[in-house]
Amino acid sequence: MAEVFEVQSTMMLIVFFVILATTIFAFVNSLLYSAESYLAAGKLTKPTWCIILGIAVVLQFVPLGLSILNIAFLIAALVYLADVRPALAGLRRR
Repeated sequence: MAEVFEVQSTMMLIVFFVILATTIFAFVNSLLYSAESYLAAGKLTKPTWCIILGIAVVLQFVPLGLSILNIAFLIAALVYLADVRPALAGLRRR
């Protein structure tokens, strides 16, 4: 029975690090673009995205487990990576 709990805790640790890496990458990436780029892309402002993603990173270190807040901020980071980041990167190519 102890092996089951070891597998479960190992999986939760892997999930924690994947979510942490995703939110840190999204937060650092949001800092790399200028505020004008966000406006030109028609997205939320740079301070808004930096605050959302910064809270997402900080919340990963609060021992809540896999709570609804962590999932909500993970979704925000994934939205940034899937929608905002490509729009901002597309502005540099022109």
